[in-house]
Amino acid sequence: MNKKIIAIVPAAGVGARARQTADTGTAATVPKQYELLGGLPMLRRTVQTLLADSRITQVRVIVSKHDAWVEQSLMGLERTVWREQGGATRSHTVYNALIDLDAGLDDWVLVHDAARPGLPPEALKRLIDTCLAQEHGGLLAQPVADTIKRGDANGALNIVTETVNRDKLWLAQTPQMFKAGLLLKSLQHAHKQRIDVTDEASAVEHSGYHPLLILGSSRNFKVTWPEDFKLMEKWL
Repeated sequence: MNKKIIAIVPAAGVGARARQTADTGTAATVPKQYELLGGLPMLRRTVQTLLADSRITQVRVIVSKHDAWVEQSLMGLERTVWREQGGATRSHTVYNALIDLDAGLDDWVLVHDAARPGLPPEALKRLIDTCLAQEHGGLLAQPVADTIKRGDANGALNIVTETVNRDKLWLAQTPQMFKAGLLLKSLQHAHKQRIDVTDEASAVEHSGYHPLLILGSSRNFKVTWPEDFKLMEKWL
């Protein structure tokens, strides 16, 4: 394989929702990506899931300036570097990483959430195999199994306004894998047009591109709420 595959892990946030303590509701001082899972920082475990595939040339972790935890958390990991280039949003963080990376336009970039340490090797392999074989970018995702309700606030309560047909609906996961040139151009377009994008796929969709949906895994859930830490530890 001549084209490189470089993984980017945006890790510049603090994870306010996950780091609210259950008893007091006050935010913890350690960003959620450095919370210990089975004795290891969650970020380290996430990076290790990417290193499991030898086709990934390098993992680049993007943190905020003056990050006090990343060096110790990632110490000793092969093919791993970190950069203090976190932006105001996830998309700006990924954009900064792409500019710093200076990859070839046809090199592949694989972006993975710092809070998804349960990524199974077979799901990562499935994503890379499919994107390379089809020469087309895509993302891991899960078909929606639950009934979907649209709600609206009614004072202090939420009420159902609509039951949404779940047919053809998918829950987006990461990694999301695209050509570096396409992703950079798409993020530039989104920022210029002030389009709010919450993942890489939505950015390239606004550029008229249709990413592949590749079956992910229930183990690959995003640690978002305080109780998710215990659930993830059970998987790990």
